Amino acid sequence: MNAIIESLLNYVAENWPELVWIVLAAATASYFAGKRSRSSWLRRDFMNRLNVSLTSIDEGTLRIRTILEMDVDAIFLNSSASRKIVSLAKQTTETDPLITIPKADCWFYLNAVLNEISERFSLGHLRRDAGESIRRVEYVICLTCERAGQVRTQKIRAMLVQKSLLENLPQVQPNLEQESHITRWETLQILADRYKTVPHYFLPIEICL
Repeated sequence: MNAIIESLLNYVAENWPELVWIVLAAATASYFAGKRSRSSWLRRDFMNRLNVSLTSIDEGTLRIRTILEMDVDAIFLNSSASRKIVSLAKQTTETDPLITIPKADCWFYLNAVLNEISERFSLGHLRRDAGESIRRVEYVICLTCERAGQVRTQKIRAMLVQKSLLENLPQVQPNLEQESHITRWETLQILADRYKTVPHYFLPIEICL
């Protein structure tokens, strides 16, 4: 035991400058990481999160429900792709919440989100394959970052909307569960228009229930 202690003391004596630098570097990194976290919290900025938001109109009322929420890195599984989508999300505006991904990359980003959604509804596809009675619903997904109105948190949102709703969006504003949901209604109107003009920003997904 004495030999081990003596060896450690000798190592510290010979390498103390490097050890001090390591401790200082770790402390500095921890400080700035904490500062960034506090700043993000105060600004309600959670751009490292992706929320899949089911948006529907039911009995004349706009309804918004979270299907899942995950870290961006956990969905895209590539740090470069994650940084890129966050960067693009920060470029959206109050009048244009759709994340404009380069056309060549659209499918890869949207398909990664589709896979996460499909995994959670896989039982329905198995039931259909087994010949059981199911209900099949066609949705589309797209990536947005809303900034208008009273959006409480800034994050990437994958809109999950029935295809039929986007194709036949009512002209009259639906009832709102909360006043802040007016932003989502405005987003829906924009998406309905974009679905006709730039369909590559959208990906169809079939869900069986």
